Amino acid sequence: MKTLILDNYDSFTFNLYQYVAELSGNPIVKRNDEVTLDEIREMSPTHIIISPGPGHPESTQDFGVCASVIEELSMNIPILGVCLGHEGIALAFGGRICSAPEIVHGKASDIKRIESHECVYPDILKRLPGIFRAMRYHSLIIDSGFIPDELSVTAETFEDGLIMGVQHKTYPVYGVQFHPESIGTETGKYILRNFLNV
Repeated sequence: MKTLILDNYDSFTFNLYQYVAELSGNPIVKRNDEVTLDEIREMSPTHIIISPGPGHPESTQDFGVCASVIEELSMNIPILGVCLGHEGIALAFGGRICSAPEIVHGKASDIKRIESHECVYPDILKRLPGIFRAMRYHSLIIDSGFIPDELSVTAETFEDGLIMGVQHKTYPVYGVQFHPESIGTETGKYILRNFLNV
């Protein structure tokens, strides 16, 4: 297994690295502006994780090569987007990103899992409790009025129904708005293990 983590200049990337290293061996980490799409193809990663980060997924300066990775490699390589990466997945498939009702920075929320029977690939949230606690750090969300047809919503906040998880219906592509790599997300390592088993 060869996991590539694309780092969007975020301090949580090291936490992702530690979890992945424990689960499947040391991943490769590349900043979003230090590697090209062709170089990523040459690496032949088995899995790609797109990290959290500041900014907006529409901005090349903020998201770097990540948009191209989602658009060009998602048919064949399992991709997990976390926070900014999750928003970028929605954007790549035609969704819209909007401001969250409130900016959250280290908020533990109850997340409701939503079962989907439309997806070809396994649900990485499967067998989690119907409601679980997860840590959130974000100011943007996927606009629930503009969900791409290709994506299924897999999780939302219990309190107010904000989208917290998506999965592509036919590609091995997953997004979570919350942070599975945070110690405040009780099931985070389990979610990452499920992804690495796809």
